[in-house]
Order: sequence, then structure tokens, then C-alpha cells
Amino acid sequence: MAQSTKIHAGMRAASVFPRAWGRAPRVTVSSLRSSGRLGRVEPSGVAVVRHLLFPISTVIALVFAAGLFSQPITRPYIILAVLAFALSWRLLGGAEFRTLQPLSKTDFFVPRLLLGWANVFGLLLFVGFAAKASDSYSRVVIVAWAILTPICFTLARGFAYRILCQWNRTGRLARTHIIIGSNATAREFASRLEQDPSFGTFIGFFDDTKTAQSHGMPPSNLLGGIADITGYVRRNSIDVIHIARPVSDCEELDAVLDELRDTTASIYFLPDLPHGAPNQTRIVEMAGMPLLTYFETPCCGMQGAAKRTLDILISAVLLLLLAPILVVISVLIRIDSRGPVFFKQRRYGLNGEEIAVYKFRSMAVCEDGGTVTQAQRNDTRVTRIGAFLRRSSLDELPQLFCVLMGSMSLVGPRPHAVAHNEMYRRQIDGYMRRHKVRPGITGWAQVNGLRGETNTLDRMQMRVAYDLDYLQHWSPWIDIKILWRTAWLVFGDRNAY
Repeated sequence: MAQSTKIHAGMRAASVFPRAWGRAPRVTVSSLRSSGRLGRVEPSGVAVVRHLLFPISTVIALVFAAGLFSQPITRPYIILAVLAFALSWRLLGGAEFRTLQPLSKTDFFVPRLLLGWANVFGLLLFVGFAAKASDSYSRVVIVAWAILTPICFTLARGFAYRILCQWNRTGRLARTHIIIGSNATAREFASRLEQDPSFGTFIGFFDDTKTAQSHGMPPSNLLGGIADITGYVRRNSIDVIHIARPVSDCEELDAVLDELRDTTASIYFLPDLPHGAPNQTRIVEMAGMPLLTYFETPCCGMQGAAKRTLDILISAVLLLLLAPILVVISVLIRIDSRGPVFFKQRRYGLNGEEIAVYKFRSMAVCEDGGTVTQAQRNDTRVTRIGAFLRRSSLDELPQLFCVLMGSMSLVGPRPHAVAHNEMYRRQIDGYMRRHKVRPGITGWAQVNGLRGETNTLDRMQMRVAYDLDYLQHWSPWIDIKILWRTAWLVFGDRNAY
């Protein structure tokens, strides 16, 4: 593979493939404990609609399902409605308003909302069986309710979107916004404000002419310079000011901030982060101070403990259940060809530290030097039993021991041979970031068609982009989803050989 300039893989992962996970979780900061968690800035009416939209939809769907089959609303159904409302408030309430836009603009909305409703419905079923109250309900009504609720969600979303647009036109959401700055971050933020009716009206930009030109914005697009801001805000009663310029870079802006204290405008700072960073940042607490992360492992604190617990439990159970199969495979390998049963290869693990990864030997050779050749279709090095093991992924089973011991995880970026790592880290920018979590037996890239040989730099770039997307949106539910998809993929993937 020829050397080439570095490729920015994953820095704009959404441009490579549709975003699939929804927004990243928000983290509480100690200096903001009075608010409980970092919240949204929105009018009270918007907040009420946003939080009540889906919980009320679940209750309406239940009432409609009961009426559809002439089932009276008795006390058990009232209790069910209250529980459904409470769980939906917790798990579905507060969905971002951009999910209220037309369906074509929110390709991640449906799977995310369906997963949330599945969680609510599953918890209610568990409570019903645990309380031995399932006989109090009509099964046909419950099944109809499960089907009708997502339909109600979609209809409610469209209704709420139209209500917000109407409120914006009639002035009920008449909050006006200006942005101080003209960089790419400022322009992206302005575009989002214009697309979302819940925030009000975006008016325009203020910046120095030379600074705007250096950022590629024509001076004609500016409402004025830095010195014009205070007068404009006072004359037009601007509600919100967003600052997308470093105050330290502009002494004039420091003076303007002092003058703006004599207005009622809300002021927010919009950090100008490097290319690709806004979708990978979050606010965290360290030593009692809020920090804006540029890149960090998603498996910190209790999240890391949850992922490790899941790994230990599942790997231990699988090893116990699959022990007879492991013995049979070991015997078949020894009968089929000369050599060891297990193949050990050095690879990079968590934080780029070298680990040993074990597989059932599927080839006549065991390469682990400075040059490692990936398996290819019809590879003559693959043994007879090895071909079956590779197609069915049974050669990966020994890695369950690696998971149990802690060097690997069930789900994560697939580890590559050290020789490949050293080659690709020089060619693909951001490649080593995939080592911020333990490598996995399966991963987000593998269940999206990137399993097997990566014979071109573009395919490896795609794999890294998926890996970084996984890191950005990780949650225990995502790991479970990937494991489920892997189980269905094992015997039907043509990319494995």
C-alpha cells in the first residue's frame, strides 16, 4: 500500500455515514449543582412541550388501544398509564427539538426512539409479571398499544413542530439572537439556530471586517463591527448574544462586555474548537472545576465500571457454555495440520499498550513480525479447518479469555497487528484515538460491513471513522446492540475469509 498524506478519519464521521446514536450524554458539573445537570436554554412553554410530548403520547396510545377493542378504562389501566407516563418522562422526555423536524432530516430519530420505547415497554412487562398483575389486562390491547405508541410519537412530533413554527411566527418565541464572530463555528451555530424554530430568530453577525474576510465571510454579511454591538443591542432589544471569538484576542470586545452589563441580554460563549471537535466535546468536572474536553475515553467512572462488569459476566458465561466446543476445535486443529492450537499475536490495546491476542490457529504460518500479510480470499495459507473457523468467526473464541483477564472487551475497535498499527498511524489522522478503549472481539465497524480484509487505505479510513463514532456515542445499550447484530452476522458475512 503506497504511502500518502494523512487522512482525517472520523473527524467528520457524520459525513461518511449517517449518525446513528443520537446525542452524547451531558455531564453534571459541581459548580452548577444548583441546576442538577447542564441544561438547555429555552422558553418555559418549549420546555413543557418537549418534556410532555412523548409521555402524553404513550397515555393517549393506551387509551386509544383500549377503546379500539371496547376495553373499559379500569383501575389497572389507570395504574399502567401512570407508570407508562413516569417511565416515558424519564427515558423519553426531553428529546431535542431537532428531532421534531421532518423525518428526512433526522435519520437517527426513529431507531433511537424505538429503542427508548422498547425499554419502557420491557420494564412495564417486567413489573407486570413480577407483581403477578398481567391477568388484569387484555393481551390484544397491550399488543396494540405497543404498536400504536411509536405511531403516536411520529404524529405528536409533527404536531409539535408545527406548533413551534406557529409560536415563532406569532411572536411567542420572539427571542432574537446575534453572534459576535464569523468563524466556521459561528456560521455552523447560526445555521442550527435558523433551522430550529424553538430558539427564536437569528438576526446576524458582528465582527471586524478584516477578521471576517480572513474567515471567508464577505463584509456585506455583517451587521457591524465590534464597536457597533452595544448600540445595536440597545436599539433593537436583542435577547441573546453568542460570542464566538476569544475575548483575549480583542481588547475592544472586553470593553463591549462591560457595556453590555447595562442591558438585559443573555450572553453565552461559543468555543471556537478545531475542525471536528464540536461533536466530540462535553463538559466534565475535574478537581471541582468545569472542563471542556477535546477528546476523552467514554468509559470513565461508573460508565467504565458498567462496561467492564458486562464484559466479565458475558465472557464468563460464554466460556462455560462453549467449553465443549473449544475442546472439539482444539482437537480438529491438531488433526488437520501441524502446529500449535493457539495463535498469539502482539497488538495494541488500551492506551496504546502492547497486548497479546489469542486465536485458534487457522493458517499454516504464524506471522507476528515487522511485516504481517492480511488474509485474502482463497489464501493458500489457510488450513481446511481454518477456513471454516474464519468464516464462522469461531477462531476468535479464545479472545474471551482476553476479555475475562481485562486486556480486551467484548465490543470495541478491533485490534490490528503491531506492524499494521505502525503503518496506519502515519497515514490516517486520529488513528490512535481508537485505543482510548479496550479493543473488542467485535465492533461498530464490523457490523457495518467492514469485517475482514482492509486491502485499501479508504477501507481502513472507513473502519477508523466507525471506531471513532463508536467512542463518541458509547453506552451499554450500544454494546448490546452490536453484540446482537454480530450474532446474526456471523454465519452470513461474505467479507470473512
